[in-house]
Amino acid sequence: MSFKTHFLFLLLLLILCLTSTRANYNSYPLFRCQLKNNNFTADSPIYRSNIETALSSVSSSVTTHYGFNTTTVGVSPNTVTAIALCRGDISSETCNHCINNSIVLLKQVCSNKIQALVWTSNCMLSYSNRTHNDTTFYNRPYGKIVSYVNASNIDVFNAALRDLFGNLRTKASSGNLLRKFAIGDIVYGQDLLKVYGLMQCAPDLSSFDCNSCLSVVFREAQGCCNGDVDVAVYFPACFLRYSNVSFYNDPPKISLPAFPPSSTQSTVILGGKHKSSKIIYVVVPVVCVSVGLLLSIGLCFLVNKTKRVKNATKNAISTLLMSEQSYKLAQIGSVEMDIGSIGSLQFDLDTIEEATKNFCIENKIGEGGFGPVYKGVLASGMEIAVKRLSKSSGQGSHEFVNEVILMAKLQHRNLVRLIGFCCEDDEKLLIYDYISNKSLDYFLFDPNRNGHLDWSKRYKIIEGTTRGMLYLHQDSCLRIIHRDLKVSNILLDMEMNAKISDFGLARIFGMDQTQANTKRIVGTYGYMSPEYAVHGHFSEKSDVFAFGVVVLEIITGKKSSSFFDQDDRDDLPHFAWKKWTEGTTTELVDPTMVETCPKDEVMRCINIGLLCVQEDVNARPSMASVLNMLNNYSITIVPSPKRPPHYLFRRPDSYFSAGNFVPGSKDESLITEIHPR
Repeated sequence: MSFKTHFLFLLLLLILCLTSTRANYNSYPLFRCQLKNNNFTADSPIYRSNIETALSSVSSSVTTHYGFNTTTVGVSPNTVTAIALCRGDISSETCNHCINNSIVLLKQVCSNKIQALVWTSNCMLSYSNRTHNDTTFYNRPYGKIVSYVNASNIDVFNAALRDLFGNLRTKASSGNLLRKFAIGDIVYGQDLLKVYGLMQCAPDLSSFDCNSCLSVVFREAQGCCNGDVDVAVYFPACFLRYSNVSFYNDPPKISLPAFPPSSTQSTVILGGKHKSSKIIYVVVPVVCVSVGLLLSIGLCFLVNKTKRVKNATKNAISTLLMSEQSYKLAQIGSVEMDIGSIGSLQFDLDTIEEATKNFCIENKIGEGGFGPVYKGVLASGMEIAVKRLSKSSGQGSHEFVNEVILMAKLQHRNLVRLIGFCCEDDEKLLIYDYISNKSLDYFLFDPNRNGHLDWSKRYKIIEGTTRGMLYLHQDSCLRIIHRDLKVSNILLDMEMNAKISDFGLARIFGMDQTQANTKRIVGTYGYMSPEYAVHGHFSEKSDVFAFGVVVLEIITGKKSSSFFDQDDRDDLPHFAWKKWTEGTTTELVDPTMVETCPKDEVMRCINIGLLCVQEDVNARPSMASVLNMLNNYSITIVPSPKRPPHYLFRRPDSYFSAGNFVPGSKDESLITEIHPR
C-alpha cells in the first residue's frame, strides 16, 4: 500500500477506537459492510474484478452526471452494481474527492463483502450483486447521526420540523432526472430560533417513490431522535439532515443544465461481443414495432383492470383532498397542507387487510358512531388500530379528509398519533398507533374495572387531557376546536397516559378567530355546551364545557346521561352543582376511592369541573387557566362556580325515531343534524 493509503487506514482505525460503542451510528463515516451474511472468496476473481471496475467507473463519471451515477458491470452471477450519490449542494471537486476517498475506505473496511455501503457527510457509495433498484429504496438499510442535544421546547421544535420537511419533501420529490434535492430553514418559537433542513433522493427514483422514501426517513428521524437539534438519517436512496446551525451551501455549488438528459445510468458488459451498428439499426425498429403491437393487444384486454388500479393508487387522494371543502379547510389560518405530504401517509388496502386478517371479528376492539375499530399488526411487527368508517356512518368524505389533515399536522404526547390512511374500493380507513388500554370509559363505567382507577391515575388522566386540549387550543401550529371531547375519545396507554382521539368533527380556527357558527350541530349528547346546541356557536369554550363534564365523570365514575331525569331534566353538571351548594360534595366521589383520595385535591377538581360547565361562556376558564389551577397550589382561592344550565334536550323516543341521532359509543348519542333555533 502507498503511504497515503496507510495513513487513511490508520486514521480510520483511530476514529473507531476513540469513539463509543455507538460510533458507527453517531459519527461519520457510516458503514454497512454485510447486508447479507456472505462473502465472496478467493476463487471469485471475476466478482472481485467487477467490483474494482464498477467502483472505478462510477467514480470517473459521477461529476459529469452532476453528483449521481450508477454503473453495472459483468453478467450474472458475477454482476456488480455500484451507486454514487453526492450531496446536492457541494461542488464537483468536493464530490469527486468524497467518492474517491469513500472507495478507499470501503475497500479497507468492507473487504471481501458481496455487498457494502458507506455514508459520509458529503456522499454515499455502495456496491452489490443486485440489479439496480430491484428492491424498495435500494433495500433500505439505514444509518443515523445524532447530537443528543435537545431543543428547549420539543413540541414547538417538532411542529417546526413537520412544516419545514413537508415543504422540502414536496420540492425534492418534484425534481428532475439530474437532481431531487431541497434545502430550507424555518423560524420557530418565541425566541425566534431557526432550524435548517436538507432532503435528497437519488434522481432515478420516481417522484412518488422519492416522496415515500423521504416520508419514511422523516419518521425514522422523529422516532429515533425526538427533540434532538442536529440529526441526519440516511437510506441508500434518500436521506435528510436538520440542524440548529447552517450546514449547507445556499445556493448549491453545482449548476444544472436547462434540459437534463434522459438517463444517468451507464452499463458495462465485460466479455460481450461487439455487434455491427448496421444490425442494430435493423433489429431495434423491428423489436420496437413488435413490442408496440403486443402492448396494444394486451392493453385492449387489460384496460379495465389498469384503470381500477390507477384510480386506487393515484386518484384516491386527489378525489378527496382536492375537493373544494378540504382545500379550503387545509388553508385556514395560513397553514397549508400540501397534497404530497398527505399522500405519503397512504396505505394500500391489501396491507391493512393482511394486518387485520381481513377485518376478522376477533380483531375488533371497539365500535364508535363512525364505525368499528380493529387491531392490526403490520409486516414490520408494529401494532396499529384501524378505524373503519361504515358506509352508514355520519362521517363522509369531508370528515374523513378533515381527520387526515388535522392528525398529519398534530403531534403531542397526549394525542393519538396518526400512522396513515387508506381510501380504496369504497373503504375509508384511518390507521393509528395501537393504544393498549382502550378508552377511558372502558374502565370508568364498568363496576368490575373502575377499581383499577385510583385517584392518582384519575388525576393523571385529567392533567394529561388538559395538556392535550391546551396543545390543540394554543400551543400547536394550528388552533383546533375538537367538538367531540368525551370519555370514550380519551384512550389510555400502558402507563395510563391520556391520549385524545377522534378528530373527525374538529375545526381549524384562524389565529385571530374566537368563535364560529354552524347550521350543522355535531357532537355527543351530554357534552355539548348550551350556546352550541341552541345557536350553533362554538369556540374553545365549547371544548372547555365538554372537558368539565369529563372531569365530573372521572370523579364520580358515572355517565352524565345516567343522572338525567325526565321530570326535572337534571344531568351530572347540575346535580354536582346542587351537591356543591348543599355542602355534600363528597357524595359525588366514586365509592371505590372515597376513603383513599386526598379530599382537598378532589374538591379542587370538582370546583374546576363546575367552572368549566357554567352557562356563561366568558365565565369558563381557558385550558391554560385550568392547567394552572391543577398544578399551582399557591392559588388557594379558586373562583366559585355559578349554576350550570339545565340540559337542553329531553330525549323522547320520537326524537330518536326522527333520525336526529345515530348510535355513538355505548349509551351515548351523536347529534348529526340539528337546526339551531
